[in-house]
Amino acid sequence: MKLVIFGLSITSTWGNGHGTTYRSLCRALHQRGHKIVFFERDREWYRDNRDLPNPEFCTLVLYENWQSVAPRARAELNGCDAAIVGSYFPDGSAALDEVLSSVASVKAFYDIDTPITVAALRNTGTTEYLRREHLRSLDLYLSFTGGPMLREIMDDFSVPLVAPLYCSFDETQYHPRPRGRRFASDLSYMGTYASDRQAKIEELLCEPARQLPGARFIVAGPQYPKQLRWPMNVKRIVHVNARWHPHFYSSSRITLNVTRRDMVLAGYSPSVRLFEAAACGATIASDSWPGLDTFFTPGEEILLPTGAADVVHYLRDLSDHELRIIGQRAAERVRAEHTSAHRATELEGLISSVAAREPSAAARAS
Repeated sequence: MKLVIFGLSITSTWGNGHGTTYRSLCRALHQRGHKIVFFERDREWYRDNRDLPNPEFCTLVLYENWQSVAPRARAELNGCDAAIVGSYFPDGSAALDEVLSSVASVKAFYDIDTPITVAALRNTGTTEYLRREHLRSLDLYLSFTGGPMLREIMDDFSVPLVAPLYCSFDETQYHPRPRGRRFASDLSYMGTYASDRQAKIEELLCEPARQLPGARFIVAGPQYPKQLRWPMNVKRIVHVNARWHPHFYSSSRITLNVTRRDMVLAGYSPSVRLFEAAACGATIASDSWPGLDTFFTPGEEILLPTGAADVVHYLRDLSDHELRIIGQRAAERVRAEHTSAHRATELEGLISSVAAREPSAAARAS
């Protein structure tokens, strides 16, 4: 198949989880013989932090403004098997207008931010990258969130077909590595600053750091306010290049996962970092949300602390062997269910099933 994808970024993982999500999916699709054309707007903060400038598994189209690239987009859409516009694509509404007026066989939207998108559509009927009226003309709405929200999207917005397409990880990149001095820690956290996550980071990382002054902690990620004050034993790293993510996860006794508020409320929203960390055999301590137990078995494959006291207990009372067993079980689980090959196969099946239906949703809408 030929797939045309309009996404936030595939060349940079700076401050976003989209980059590794698209990389793992597109690489797996390429390995299965498909051709991918990926459109990415050339934005300053990604340009200055581009850790994969020339992806070998897709044709990359970097552009300055939509007007200049629209003719190329139309040409690529002509005769493609599937066109996919991703959430937070800077020119998402314009791209969807082009996609829905094209002859692409399957027209899809891939929402890597589903709860945020749905909340905005309910409040105002539009987002930065999608308008409510686009939805009924789509053939397929792919969502990184599963659970009850899928039915809500289908019923409330008249989408013909909604299906989960969870994030995934690339097995060739994400696997256990030797523990290195650079990222060695007792507890680590990787994530871009978000105000609705910071209280949990304070509770589950900063407070344990204060109670365990001899332990080592790391917080990696950009955009944290300069006025934040970290305990003395918390090391800050502004950005970790994606090539070092496996080393980061493999070098910590425990790594912390903290979820955005909208994703917690919706549930069934595993982040790409969750699967990547598990694939590296990391022992994960995570906040809890509905549906988490469908991805990992609490207490056996993941730790679910309710507060700082639980984290202190894990670090002080659980042996390295006990923690390692939990990480190994999580790794086995994600390798069996959440690799990029699994996602590529799922996407192939969805595209094929939609393409077999006639007429398309866009044709019905017109």
